[in-house]
Amino acid sequence: MPATAAEQTQSSSLVLLCVASWAIPGAGHLWLGRKAKGLILMVALPTMFAIGLGLHGRLFPFELSDPLVCLAAMADLGIGGVYFLASALGLGSGDVRAVTYEYGNAFLIVAGLLNLLVVIDAFDIAVGRK
Repeated sequence: MPATAAEQTQSSSLVLLCVASWAIPGAGHLWLGRKAKGLILMVALPTMFAIGLGLHGRLFPFELSDPLVCLAAMADLGIGGVYFLASALGLGSGDVRAVTYEYGNAFLIVAGLLNLLVVIDAFDIAVGRK
């Protein structure tokens, strides 16, 4: 059976919510009226990403020949717009000689993965599972 107009509108607004939540950490929760949670996420996740850059972490390139590097790149991309901003500013080249290099990588990867969990949380709230 074809979907009704209301169902199509709801599914397209869910997609838009998820894209906004991915692109700007915390935006999905703000959209849903969860202001405190949204603002905390909007500050905490980009700060965590910035700490990773400050610790000389590396934004990994998408190299399909090395699966672990490719997975790290996808995790970095999980932070959304902040990733593209950092790339545009030339940040995230990493310094493997720095003592904090691995810590920086961990912060960058975890910030991206946490943002993906935030997207799932916003989706669950929107569909009424939470």
